[in-house]
Amino acid sequence: MSEQERIIQLMRTSAVIDAIRWAFTSAKARTLEDYSEDAGYDAAWLGSTRFALFRDRLDRVFSCGRYEVRRGAEPTAGLDLVHAELTKQDVEAMPVLPHDRVRRADLNKSPGWALAETRLLLASSAFGDVDHIPWPQKSRTKQLVAKQGATEPAPSLFDELPEDEVGGLAEALAEKELDLDTYVVAHSLDPVSEQAELVLGRPRSNDGGGTAWHWRENLLGQPPSGGNRQSLPQPPSPPDSEPDAVVRLRIAPKTQSPRSASGQR
Repeated sequence: MSEQERIIQLMRTSAVIDAIRWAFTSAKARTLEDYSEDAGYDAAWLGSTRFALFRDRLDRVFSCGRYEVRRGAEPTAGLDLVHAELTKQDVEAMPVLPHDRVRRADLNKSPGWALAETRLLLASSAFGDVDHIPWPQKSRTKQLVAKQGATEPAPSLFDELPEDEVGGLAEALAEKELDLDTYVVAHSLDPVSEQAELVLGRPRSNDGGGTAWHWRENLLGQPPSGGNRQSLPQPPSPPDSEPDAVVRLRIAPKTQSPRSASGQR
């Protein structure tokens, strides 16, 4: 089994792909609902808003950050906060995962989420260019991640870097290997056609141009895992002395305001 097949199978059977797709779809809909060129919003606003909402939705569906469930809490604990400002459609479509299946695992302040020993980071792209993301122009963290598994000799890590950044990257490299095997979820959106891209893959350092990926999977083209997420294969059970993991139970959403009740523009 190839690395791509192994990672995608892991993410599918644990319902993580469903969760990522839900989070992106929700973030995309809300971004498009609020976006207006006539109001003065530009591409920078579109990108930063989509990123912020995508990050927020991932925390919601994975019970991370401000949506974390305390051990021993009731299954419905915190659902009002989790469902706040979501549309009825979002609430009904939201996958249900055990609260401790995925954890926050930021890398150098770059938001990340980890399933066992596999971490996912986010990266935005111009629409239509997801296969040509210029990693050397991204953050040093993304440059470092793109070097995983690359065959280039180590000195090439510093090619084309400003002198004041070489020291910082060298310091980061001193802490390698990365604590977790790290992949990237890249996303893009065209506000005019409302088309979007959402892929997961292992980034490839493309200092000299070429493809941005060793491999990547189109998540929007993935079939849903299907069934109740609670019945999917679970990670190894904790010792009997440990309490069972909390799984939030979905309850009927409260009546939303006209603004939040519409999932369309």
